[in-house]
Amino acid sequence: MKKFQVVCLICLLAFIPTIFGCATPFPYGSLYTEVKMPIGASANVKATKKGVAESKSILGLVATGDSSIKTAMRNGGITRISYVDWEAENILGIIGTYKTVVYGQ
Repeated sequence: MKKFQVVCLICLLAFIPTIFGCATPFPYGSLYTEVKMPIGASANVKATKKGVAESKSILGLVATGDSSIKTAMRNGGITRISYVDWEAENILGIIGTYKTVVYGQ
């Protein structure tokens, strides 16, 4: 019985950081994540167009799509970049959507 309690305590201690989060390079929620973050910017070009490229993840096991800057530029008809944002939405690690959004001319 004592051995079982020790195993349960170790599992609980290992699980706690996933509930309360740890320091990460970007905001991440264990249950739900919806963030928009900058990637880069240039003051040389006014943003008149927007292009989006998207990738999806299922169960953290399968990921598909092309969320590259080049694809977002092509999708928005952009030849000169003003700035680039990154968007992520993830629900329980089951379904994730990741977007690169390019603004420019």
